Amino acid sequence: MNIAFIAHDRKKEDIVNLAIAYEHVFKDKKLYSTGTTGARIMESTNLKIHRFLSGPLGGDQQIGSLIAQNEMDLVIFLRDPLMAQPHEPDITALLRLCDVHGVPVATNMATAEILIRALDRGDFAWRELVEQNKPGLA
Repeated sequence: MNIAFIAHDRKKEDIVNLAIAYEHVFKDKKLYSTGTTGARIMESTNLKIHRFLSGPLGGDQQIGSLIAQNEMDLVIFLRDPLMAQPHEPDITALLRLCDVHGVPVATNMATAEILIRALDRGDFAWRELVEQNKPGLA
């Protein structure tokens, strides 16, 4: 199970608190993150996270690449809807890739908690079934 963490600046404390609260769920998963978000989570937990570049420097796109290669199972992207982001096209592209490839994405704390609780219950087995029955792309 591959999970990506992304958070805008004003949401970094929220994603760290989420990681602390659900560390027991994340501990056996393969975790990825944009640079600063991953560093903040690792400072506050015992989780090991593969960190990409900061979002504005291309980290969103690096995670998007894993989504496009069907190597991501869940994205937790706590967005700040009240602040304009200089890399908004990258954010839109990332969300579009999640839609195209059927990757669940949480953009707020409420949805993140629902998806994490489903993950904890084992409700993500459907991702494996979808992959087994997905026709190859030409």
